[in-house]
Amino acid sequence: MSAISSRRNSAYAAAIRDSEHRPSPPGYSPDIEPANGEKKVDPYNLDKSTTLDEGEAKFHKLGWKRLTICLIVEAIALGSLSIPSAFATLGMVAGVIMCIGLGLVAIYTSYVVGQVKMRYPHVAHYSDAVQLIWGRFGSELTGAMFALFLVLLVGSHALTGTIAFINIVDNFGICALVWGIVSMIILLVLALPPTFAEFAILGYIDFVSIIAAILISIIATGVQAHNAPGGLGAVNWSAYPPEGTTFYQAFLATTNIIFAYSFAVCQFSFMSEMHTPKDYVKSIWALGLIEMFIYTVTGALIYAFVGADVKSPALLSAGPTVSRIAFGIALPVIFISGSINGTVVGRYIMDRAFAHSPIRFINSTRGWGVWIGLITVITVIAWIIAEAIPFFNALLGLISALFISGFTFYFPALFWFQLVKEGRWNEGWKNICLSVLNAVVFVIGLTVLGCGTYASVQDIVNQYTKGSVRGAFTCDAKSYA
Repeated sequence: MSAISSRRNSAYAAAIRDSEHRPSPPGYSPDIEPANGEKKVDPYNLDKSTTLDEGEAKFHKLGWKRLTICLIVEAIALGSLSIPSAFATLGMVAGVIMCIGLGLVAIYTSYVVGQVKMRYPHVAHYSDAVQLIWGRFGSELTGAMFALFLVLLVGSHALTGTIAFINIVDNFGICALVWGIVSMIILLVLALPPTFAEFAILGYIDFVSIIAAILISIIATGVQAHNAPGGLGAVNWSAYPPEGTTFYQAFLATTNIIFAYSFAVCQFSFMSEMHTPKDYVKSIWALGLIEMFIYTVTGALIYAFVGADVKSPALLSAGPTVSRIAFGIALPVIFISGSINGTVVGRYIMDRAFAHSPIRFINSTRGWGVWIGLITVITVIAWIIAEAIPFFNALLGLISALFISGFTFYFPALFWFQLVKEGRWNEGWKNICLSVLNAVVFVIGLTVLGCGTYASVQDIVNQYTKGSVRGAFTCDAKSYA
């Protein structure tokens, strides 16, 4: 519980104790109902205190296991099935090294984020942490980055849902906008649970869904490779990048892996609802190891089974019938992983707009009305942006390069140097080693910022050159498939 909340609750508790010794107002009897049948009036407004206390308790029920599930929902989505195409560009060796190496870096930076939260309990969202090192300007800038990135992620999942429905139904005569609106409505409904402890219940379904989709893709592509002429030995996979691979192509593939480890962006928001925040270490290790295993095994096996022609997402390489089945099984992960981003943005806005109001606890009719309206606006805006921008996925890659480079890499490095480090950087072997490590992480962040932005812009240019950009608000289902 934050320091502000603790002081507030202490004040209310003191008010309650004082009220027990105050004389009752003339004519007041707590045990006698008014003769006119009206509801009893609480002269000391103690009901409000109870409401606030219950509201605080409502948003502090998240344990480390459910935190792990929330992080899995936020981090592991259908994008994990784009890892095999990254392997096809980077080669098997570099692909495995990137999955394991970047996974370990992400675990460390997430650990640093948790340390900041432990030292500064009042930090509720990422922007609050940046305010500690960059002031009000840094807070507003990061808050805008945070909200924009998550809103775009909601839009990305709306588009992915559209693609999934088109592939499942296999009827290009139905207007694609119909499936887009259906996807938007599902994302809206699933984002309504206001607490992450409640949302984690959906997370179990999400996890089973993505694991099932991955297993189906691996098994189906493995069977296809075994039955093909020449068997597994005929698959054209390579240990190293294929000849002619450009820097732009290689780094664009690398960013697919980098973005798959971007779970630190929501960590402050999730940890703010933990009843035992120090247990976060268990969560990030559990998530990090699960991610490294899933990404490495999925990327390596499907690439080895399909080869250089593997599609993204990889389930499209499993054959028409199996792909339709896999998309159907993957629907929960598409929508649950997308909706949690809307929930996080909603919590951020509620905490800022109603910082001193019980509305932010969403435990009253008015609170629920505001919350439902807010989630509706967020989801609709996300869908409109995704449909209006023809090169939306490439734009999301650009935004990710600009923002994830900070959320996952250089911000945690700066947090360590300015908020976590004890003593001078060269004071003892521990500080020296950690200083070097965080300096390397900072450089990685700047590299992703610069090179990732270049690769994403080049990708947009190439899409327009090839004429592969769909129209805005188009009904043409074939342009999505």
